[in-house]
Amino acid sequence: MPDPVKDLPQSPSDGRLAENILYFARLLRSAGLPVGPGRVLDAVAAVKIIGFENQEDFYWCLFSLFVNRSEQRDLFDQAFHVFWRNPRIMERMLSTMLPMVEAESASELETMSRRLADALQQQLDVPMPETVEEEVEFDASLTFSAREVLQEKDFEDMSAAEIADAKKLIAKMTLAMRRLPTRRFETASHGSLVDLRSTLRASLRSPNTITLKFRKRQTRRPPLVILCDISGSMAAYSRMFLHFMHTLSNDRDRVHAFVFATRLTNISRSLRYRDVDAALDHVSAAVKDWDGGTRIGGCLSEFNRLWSRRVLAQGAITLIISDGLDRGSAEGLESQMERLAKSSRRLVWLNPLLRYEGFEPKARGVRAMLPHVDDFKSIHNLRSLQQLSEALQ
Repeated sequence: MPDPVKDLPQSPSDGRLAENILYFARLLRSAGLPVGPGRVLDAVAAVKIIGFENQEDFYWCLFSLFVNRSEQRDLFDQAFHVFWRNPRIMERMLSTMLPMVEAESASELETMSRRLADALQQQLDVPMPETVEEEVEFDASLTFSAREVLQEKDFEDMSAAEIADAKKLIAKMTLAMRRLPTRRFETASHGSLVDLRSTLRASLRSPNTITLKFRKRQTRRPPLVILCDISGSMAAYSRMFLHFMHTLSNDRDRVHAFVFATRLTNISRSLRYRDVDAALDHVSAAVKDWDGGTRIGGCLSEFNRLWSRRVLAQGAITLIISDGLDRGSAEGLESQMERLAKSSRRLVWLNPLLRYEGFEPKARGVRAMLPHVDDFKSIHNLRSLQQLSEALQ
């Protein structure tokens, strides 16, 4: 069988064109192109046919044989021009060694892809110039992830993109609450309470032995009642709190949600929609006093008169989300807060004004409400919402 490498007409300038094609194929294979011996033989035979007079024909001849995917084109193009550009490269080619290639300038090396540079580094006798990478050290104690920054950022200072991210995090929140014992009992495998009825029934099946049956009290999470202020002074926070209320309403049963400004509105049914956009659309249609004034005393009076006996049974926990800035005279607010506190198992007041270190209860409404609450906490960012869950647990 004739050897295509020996039969190939050689160029007068180098005399070893076949070996050069072989070394070029090795370079491509080291750079990651699937170039096997069969393609090398086909390339030598093809160059034998087209000749070596036209560089463009020579380029496309090797391209058609060594490249079979579009992502390989740039790598082949760079390798071809680096390997075949300098005519004196043929004079430095040795028959038993890999070709010695020198880049004409440092900028030529910088334009090559990293894969090609690594392949040349392995193939060439002349060492490639080393790239010195400056090592940069970071103090991890002074860096924060994007999520940690978002956790601490005030709702009022968030951009539109940050608000969208915060709403996604709120949708994943859960409010952990301690389960409370009820009046009902359930079967237990052991315990201190003997179920006499179940024990007597079991003894009828086997009169010779008496197997004791036990029972224990059922536990259940207490009802949760939320009263959220949607007046003008709470406009920067009320929208986020509605998303929080929607999450709680779909996470558990017996959640009763109310909003108030100049009047009280029950939005519990609207928040039962699984889709948050549909739920908020129903809330917007039901509420008529968005961003208006504040009548905390009148709204609490309406709640105590119409709703407290319905929703505050079985040890309900009540959350009031408000800044306490009543635009009225706050007359009767203290008595309504006292009645609400006595009807609730636990009364928690969440006030965004507590984010200020110098906050003092100087407003008349704040002074009237504060003595009757069990917990007085800040709620102005995602971190405070998580701390609320820890407090109720």
